[in-house]
Amino acid sequence: MYLYRFEVSLKSEIISVVIAASTDEQAFQLVDVELEKYFLKQPDLEEISLYEKKKIRSGNGFVLYERETILNS
Repeated sequence: MYLYRFEVSLKSEIISVVIAASTDEQAFQLVDVELEKYFLKQPDLEEISLYEKKKIRSGNGFVLYERETILNS
């Protein structure tokens, strides 16, 4: 199992989404599921980018720093 960090680009902002999944394909599908659960209305997505992928182990995690994005670099 892996821990994925995605960046979802909307028209006016970038949202970080963290997913635990077994495969890359499953992780991308779960991004859509989580966005549907979070927002009352599905936002207009411009792009979903895989930012980081780590094998799940004790002590692994991500730092979500608002200014650090691959889409704004």
